[in-house]
Order: sequence, then structure tokens, then C-alpha cells
Amino acid sequence: MTTTTQSSQLLTSVLQSVADDRHVTVLDMGSALPETVAFFSGQRCTLHFADLFAELPFVAAEEGPDIRTQLAALLRFPAHTRFDICLFWDLFNYLDSDAIAALQSILQPHIHPGTRAYGFGVHNRRAGASHHQYGILAADTLQIRQRPAPLPGYAPLPQSQLQNLLSGFSFDRSVLLADSRLELLMSARRP
Repeated sequence: MTTTTQSSQLLTSVLQSVADDRHVTVLDMGSALPETVAFFSGQRCTLHFADLFAELPFVAAEEGPDIRTQLAALLRFPAHTRFDICLFWDLFNYLDSDAIAALQSILQPHIHPGTRAYGFGVHNRRAGASHHQYGILAADTLQIRQRPAPLPGYAPLPQSQLQNLLSGFSFDRSVLLADSRLELLMSARRP
């Protein structure tokens, strides 16, 4: 399994609230990687891991639960939970528009005006899937592992369509990376 590091221009902005030495609540939509756990272990925070990658693909079957019901079963948080930071990684590249809309509606009660989010999209939809797991080594450095097997359902959306689907977030900045991926910094829209 290949492991590399990647510097990040935008992650520091998301993690600023951790540096402010106040208690923060973090939602990591990937695996509970040791780097990320170690990074946050010295901080005043509550970590929630919801590895939706392990459940891919989300499809609506004629019989059985719809996509929203499938996601809601995986994303059960106490009603009072409000996330300060959401780490989506490249999850949106593996969700169709129905799944993204369902995810947003499930998370909406847990998002507040100060919520910041971080993730990856693609600049060119023809860019190949990277099949990575992401961990945080430092506020500006990611540890990237190759997944043991390719993930199903890779179908990235153009950034404009992703912005429309994630109407609860504004896209503050994006940075084009060498492999045609986009690093995305988002913040919750004010009601």
C-alpha cells in the first residue's frame, strides 16, 4: 500500500478553530486513520467518524430503502451535535446528485453558521479516480494512502453542479492540484 504526503493550501483555514484553543466538533467522512486521530488527540475536540466510503455505492433499489434512508442509518448523531469542521475528502466524487442531496439534508440540522468544510473535487471530469484515504499529519499536511481496492461508483460532477447541489455551503476557495483534482474550502451559508 503506497503512502505519500501532500501539502495543503486550504486545510489550515479549516483547522483554524482547532488552533484557537476552543472545543470543536469534527465530522470525518473517511476512515479513522491513526494520523488524524493523533493530530486531534492533543486538541480540545470531539471526533465523529462516518466512513461512507466503506458503504459505497449508494443506489436506490426498487425494493428496499431509498438512498436517504440508507445514509440516515449510517449518520446517526445526537440531536444537539453541531459540527464545526466537516472533512468530506473526495466523497462527492463517488456520490450521485440524489445521494449528495440526501447527505446534505441529513447533515443540515448539525451544521451551524460557523461550520467549515474541506474536500476534493475534480477540475476535469475525465480525471481518473485516485482511490485514496486521507489523514491529517499537520494543519498543512495530509498523509495519503492508496486504498487496498478501487471504490465503486466513481462519477465526479463538475464543480458548478457540485456547488448547486451543496446549497447549504458556499465554496470559498478552490486550488487546482497537479493531478486535475480540486482542493475545496467551504463554509456553511448563513440562513
